[in-house]
Amino acid sequence: MRITIRNGQVLDAESMEFIGEHDVVIDDDTIVEITSHYQGQADHEIDARDAFVVPGLIDAHVHLRLATMDFRALATMSEVEFGIRMAALAEATLQRGFTSVRDLGGDLRGFIAACRRRTARSPRIFRAGRMISQTGGHGDVEGGLREIPSCACSMRSTVFGVVADGADAVRSAARHNLRDGSDFLKVHVSGGVASPSDPLESVQYTEAELVAAVTEAAHRGTYVAAHAYTPPAIQQAIRAGVHSIEHGNMLDDATAAEMAQAGAILVPTLATYEAMDQMGAKLGLPAVNQEKNSAVYAAGLQSLEIARRHGVTIGLGTDLIGETQDRQNRELLIRSEVEPTVDILRSMWQVNPRLLHLEGKIGTVSVGALADVVVSGVNPLESLPAFADPARAFHHIIRNGELVKTN
Repeated sequence: MRITIRNGQVLDAESMEFIGEHDVVIDDDTIVEITSHYQGQADHEIDARDAFVVPGLIDAHVHLRLATMDFRALATMSEVEFGIRMAALAEATLQRGFTSVRDLGGDLRGFIAACRRRTARSPRIFRAGRMISQTGGHGDVEGGLREIPSCACSMRSTVFGVVADGADAVRSAARHNLRDGSDFLKVHVSGGVASPSDPLESVQYTEAELVAAVTEAAHRGTYVAAHAYTPPAIQQAIRAGVHSIEHGNMLDDATAAEMAQAGAILVPTLATYEAMDQMGAKLGLPAVNQEKNSAVYAAGLQSLEIARRHGVTIGLGTDLIGETQDRQNRELLIRSEVEPTVDILRSMWQVNPRLLHLEGKIGTVSVGALADVVVSGVNPLESLPAFADPARAFHHIIRNGELVKTN
């Protein structure tokens, strides 16, 4: 199908400037022409006069499997209910303008297959598959007592993650994930908010275990992302070759300098801590998790300032869970408290495509790029708060050449 977007102010996401009024021509899933006056015909035309044509939004940290903040319900859901909930979350994500996402943990194979058959719609998904965690770590989510395994190579798995102890077990878990189609790997190297039995300051995994995962990822031409909050955990991950640090809320100056030197990418996810602070109790988040959230929520903006001061490359993610995912666009506003608008947009449209291995294909409105486009009545460079209200700001959303929202 050919779609023509006429008379819109087109954003050059490289220079972060609008290049003036142009027509954007889409054939199937690709942008094929950007011209001042297109003479051809189209199956669908969009009049974007007085509007702004920008790339589809990109969220580098989502969790479609974490379909509710009620963790007790999450532990007992059937695959049918998971599928229904994930489909609703994915469709809502599209309607907020996010045409590509990086999913940081959970088995999505069945859902992705359903999307390919057009049973459901979703953003383009770049996925980690099952999260890899040590016993008692952030990804060890099964409640109750556990039998002590008869050998150190034993692993446990759920639809969310794999519990693997020792370098050989981590290597095996990594290989299974990659065999199942994971685009990259995710490990947990510090405590977390949503898990029950691991203090935030705990350091998880050893360098040898992390090197095993990094090596397997490198053999497949990809990388490892690490959930991490504290300096010791982040430093160990960086020294083992981990490429992206997720969250990083307790980052300090020395660790930020080490990240910058290693070329590691930080993906802050500030919206989720605000959401859990404001909504966690109402949605059934246990008191122990609320207490842990308070600590990382208070440190979030400061960690972002530290990272910026040391020149750390910064992406953009949200990490929102279930019922809070409708706050996805809030990440832009929260970060604007300490960052210029242009830097926030660069995180989303320049850094995030690198994390999804799609540089030049997403995050850009240019010839040869994938047809992920938002037509907005608001100039994001001039009014980020209004742009972050997608219901009012976004007139049309195109994902991979498909018109998924039109006013």
